[in-house]
Amino acid sequence: MKGNGNKGEVRFDNVTVQFGEEIAPSVVLKDCNFTVEKGKFNTLVGASGCGKSTLINVVAGYEHPTTGLVLMDGEKITGPAKDRLVVFQETSLFPWMTVMENILFGPSVQDVDKREAREKAEALLRKVALQDFADKYPIQLSGGMQRRAELARALINNPKVMLMDEPFRGLDAMTRQLMQEYAAGLFEETGITQLFVTSELEEAIFLGDKIYILSCRPSRVIKIIDVNLPRPRDYSMMTGSDYKRIKLEAFELLYEEAKKSFAAGGMASADLVEAFDKRKDNMM
Repeated sequence: MKGNGNKGEVRFDNVTVQFGEEIAPSVVLKDCNFTVEKGKFNTLVGASGCGKSTLINVVAGYEHPTTGLVLMDGEKITGPAKDRLVVFQETSLFPWMTVMENILFGPSVQDVDKREAREKAEALLRKVALQDFADKYPIQLSGGMQRRAELARALINNPKVMLMDEPFRGLDAMTRQLMQEYAAGLFEETGITQLFVTSELEEAIFLGDKIYILSCRPSRVIKIIDVNLPRPRDYSMMTGSDYKRIKLEAFELLYEEAKKSFAAGGMASADLVEAFDKRKDNMM
């Protein structure tokens, strides 16, 4: 399975998202104009609360723009569809179903041939190294294993775009690193377009072909950084000069937006700014 017919381009055309139009209106995204490239691992980073999850929900079709359009391969997104699947921050596996039953859920409601679907599910279980856990329930799996099961449940539907909303959040540091390596390898094998939200800059660089930097709220993409690191990826790259250059460029942008966000919330202080500056100096 290598990509999905070279599909999966997502375009934001002057998109604004506002909640609470009559009482205490809140603009989360404003005048967003950018394109998520097909066949790329696109990572999205921004200050806490800037609207990253809202952006993912708009692409998924769970939320709708107040103004503007979001297009998938030139077609307007009007609601959820199997060509855009989300892996959330918290596990969404059905606890009353086994791993195999969870993976087969999508094909079962789409009236796919049962034998064909099961063969594909078994192949995916081998791909995510869960072939010995097909009959286990989610509660019997570790956090990392649950994440892999969710990836298999999405992949069986052959999506054009995988939407990942901080999927490794809450995992311990070692498991998170292993999952990052696994996700990178899976992308390199499948070529499915990825839109991956993270609060961790290091994660965004390690995984991404492109990093989309969001402004403070109301958010828009203020910079797209090309990550010209070779694939396959491994953690030895994190000590190289190219990695450090990309990290510094992205950090400087996020640093300025984070300060604006804190200031807007009345939380800016000399101590906080000094702490940001020290971290920035340590990276240079």
